[in-house]
Amino acid sequence: MSRLRIIAAFLAVACATVLAVVLPTSATAASCATAWNSGSVYTNGMTASYNNRNWLAQWWTQNQAPGTDGVWADQGACGGGGSTPTCDYPNWVAGRNYVTGNIVKYTDGKFYIAEHDNPGYDPLISTWFWEPFTCGGGTTPPPQPGGFVVSEAQFNQMFPNRNSFYTYSGLTAALSAYPGFANSGSDTVKKQEAAAFLANVNHETGGLVHIVEQNQANYPHYCDTGQPYGCPAGQAAYYGRGPIQLSWNFNYKAAGDALGINLLGDPWQVERNASIAWKTGLWYWNTQTGPGTMTPHNAMVNGNGFGETIRSINGSLECGGRNPAQVQSRVDAYNRFVGILGTSAGNNLYC
Repeated sequence: MSRLRIIAAFLAVACATVLAVVLPTSATAASCATAWNSGSVYTNGMTASYNNRNWLAQWWTQNQAPGTDGVWADQGACGGGGSTPTCDYPNWVAGRNYVTGNIVKYTDGKFYIAEHDNPGYDPLISTWFWEPFTCGGGTTPPPQPGGFVVSEAQFNQMFPNRNSFYTYSGLTAALSAYPGFANSGSDTVKKQEAAAFLANVNHETGGLVHIVEQNQANYPHYCDTGQPYGCPAGQAAYYGRGPIQLSWNFNYKAAGDALGINLLGDPWQVERNASIAWKTGLWYWNTQTGPGTMTPHNAMVNGNGFGETIRSINGSLECGGRNPAQVQSRVDAYNRFVGILGTSAGNNLYC
């Protein structure tokens, strides 16, 4: 074999070797994780993509963009090697167990991805368990505050003497935690639900004046020592706070778990942070039945009326003729607020 043929053969083998190394690298580039969302809560071990890179959360974080501090560990570039998701996902079924990463089609025709394991919670209830999902990858952003059916001027009209702690911006910032609130059904239903929530809040706080429960003698009573987690913040730490006057250690534990906030260990966050305070009120409204048979959210969305929201919040003390003056106070506020919003009150105002 001539020297030229030997050199040509060597180069051919070398090129083949280089291709064998380079080609698989580009073909197996990492796929991007679900896009980072400022409204989502991330805990240790969860991943998100941002600026065409994957990131790993090293501890609890929310609204901290990857790459801006040490909470996120850079996992490298992403974007290749993955296939485009299809829209062939199963319908959501109430009561069916779902695990993190499951994608379902909800009754509104939209898709949602499970952010945490849950026993079939409604995807519109809380973004702690479900996040909107867009076929083709990524998530859709939470509703913008500008879409709230109550304007800041109307809010100020409803609460002319409110404490400066209860800001309108704090309320609108909390809305992303429960995207179905005042955002389900017709415009009338949306306004009625917003008015119903704010009317009950008005009653609980004296017109958004009181941040904490005024009767301090009650403070030590809200510690259920029978709970396995006890009262780590102190026996007298779980008194009423915020727009719905959240109280009892078990409610702080449940609300904190749902919102991804350690309220059991630090319940004072509810009286320090307006957004957290509003979120606890929305947590109760959207997820708890209290002494009633349905959540206040479902009562308004399903046409059961304002009276059922009273029953779910304080029905054991007020409904069935137990305290008609308190019920009337709530109804009067509701009628006033729907008037401000320019809609009707609907039926079944009393309980």
